Amino acid sequence: MQRGVAAQVSQFVEGFPDAMRQPRCRPDRPALVSNRARGNTTGMEDNPGRALLRKWMAGKPTDYYACNPNLAEVLRTSAGCEALDEMAERLHEFGRTVGEALEPLVADCERIENLPVLRGWDGIGERTEHIEFHSSYQEAGRHVWRAGLLALHNEPSRAFEQAALFYLLCHQGEGGHACPVACTAGLIRALREHGPAELREKYLPPLIDRDYDNADIGAQYLTEVQGGSDVGANLVRAEPDPESEGTWRISGEKWFCSVANADQFLMTARVAGPGSGTAGLGAFLVPRRLRDGSVNHFRIRRLKSKLGTRAMASAEIDFEGAVGYPIGDPADGFKIAVGVVLNCSRWINALGSTGVMRRAYIEAASYASCRTAFGKTIAEYPLIRETLATIKCEEAAALASTMYLTGLIDRIDTGRADEHHRALYRFVVNANKYITSIAASESCRMAVEVLGGNGTIEDFSPVPRLLRDNIVFESWEGTHNVLSNQVLRDSVRMGILDEVYTEVEDGLRGLDGRDGASPAEDAAALSSSLRALRERIKTSLSNTQHGETHFRRQLTELTRLLQATRLLIEAEAESARGVGSEKADVAAFFIRRHLIPGYAPEADRDWSDRIDRILAADLERMSAVSAVHETSDHR
Repeated sequence: MQRGVAAQVSQFVEGFPDAMRQPRCRPDRPALVSNRARGNTTGMEDNPGRALLRKWMAGKPTDYYACNPNLAEVLRTSAGCEALDEMAERLHEFGRTVGEALEPLVADCERIENLPVLRGWDGIGERTEHIEFHSSYQEAGRHVWRAGLLALHNEPSRAFEQAALFYLLCHQGEGGHACPVACTAGLIRALREHGPAELREKYLPPLIDRDYDNADIGAQYLTEVQGGSDVGANLVRAEPDPESEGTWRISGEKWFCSVANADQFLMTARVAGPGSGTAGLGAFLVPRRLRDGSVNHFRIRRLKSKLGTRAMASAEIDFEGAVGYPIGDPADGFKIAVGVVLNCSRWINALGSTGVMRRAYIEAASYASCRTAFGKTIAEYPLIRETLATIKCEEAAALASTMYLTGLIDRIDTGRADEHHRALYRFVVNANKYITSIAASESCRMAVEVLGGNGTIEDFSPVPRLLRDNIVFESWEGTHNVLSNQVLRDSVRMGILDEVYTEVEDGLRGLDGRDGASPAEDAAALSSSLRALRERIKTSLSNTQHGETHFRRQLTELTRLLQATRLLIEAEAESARGVGSEKADVAAFFIRRHLIPGYAPEADRDWSDRIDRILAADLERMSAVSAVHETSDHR
């Protein structure tokens, strides 16, 4: 199973247009006609900078799965060779869909003039609460739903395929449809796990339909003006309908309603009896339309004007006795909303941030391979190389921890999880969402820096959109401080950190002395860091004020320790399979950047060589693609 650089180059090039055989522009860009062909003899068509930009744009991937060997290797390590073989062709197909079909559609529906518009009334003055989307948005949705991202959520054994598909989707950022997919997935899981039979029979089938034009889209409406993270302060109320058994009436205002065009809303609302705070919240399914086809009793006040995720409609909505149905016991509503719905979204959110990071790396690395300054490509300059290596290593760490989380979800879904796995899940689902979203925004900013002034131009590359969308990802399903405090509370109440310590220690212990695949120095450094960190965390767990002040820093370090351990485990697994990868160097870079106190790159003799090894295969692949397009241009 030896796969050296040459084999990886061959696989990587499969993800790009075959310019040698069929020169063409990418589908989102008009054909380039020379100035001379139009009778313009200014000579601008010979501008060398523009020629390099044409080569860069023409040579971008059209299959985001094929051009990412690391994704396949991580899936092989996490899910197994047999599982990867079974899903590989579908990942190739969707990788091509994202690179070819979705690329121009997302760029189009993200234009300011094409953003969603509220059409609250019809031509005869009746309320419709209709949101109008551009045709490119609808066409993008058809491609996404057809791939089965939501249908798979009704199949408990397909978590890794769900994860890989969503990761590929977010190479376009949120793109207008990542949030609807995440919200619908959470509703599917809530219905599947807690919905009564009659509710599942009616409302689940349209949520898993692969036909976008016939499918129902789900939404999650939890936030109120006075109750964001403080969900217990929510005021929207639910009362049993005296005229219809099993039906409730929902009244009040929801402040941040993403996917405002959804067909089914999962809502929290306060019920009489259980008490105040989160204990008094029920979870309800509220359909957009009633049985007679009329709009349920709600009014959309306005659409939100957001920094990012702009093609997806978010709104403020007033509910005026809207018909709703409880999902599970109303007394368990908060547990269902957080334990099932929000945690599903936190998993998916981390996949989204990781996909964003990968696309930012592709844009930055391919641009640096083409752009020249002072007689050489900017990828040859040490500071650019360090920036590219940083983005790549952060994305690799995010993918490692998020696929580890996916493995825990797979165990839970298929009934193979014990209490150890459930405790790990409770930690990782919160900590991983926090750490990946931070890393993704940092990576996008670094990609902007590599592109320079061009990196700030909306129609030059997707990087500005990636950055805007990921800043929204950072706040979705819990801000960093909220998630940190959640993990702190869980750690004090449930002792989950002992399970995390055991997992990291066992992972590092399993690496010692195995064929030298994972440097003993790195494993020893992580073990030392964990011992010191455990002592610091003890104070946070025993002293509430100290913990609320300092635990976030400690959580950051602990989560990165888990990521670094996973990178070392992946490196060893790839070495055992005979894969010639740079994963051990990626792990070493990440560990030195974050986890070795007092580490100074200038004192590290291997610093520059390590970066060269991390980037070598990627830059060789990109040079091979550039050479193909340069040859084609001269024909």
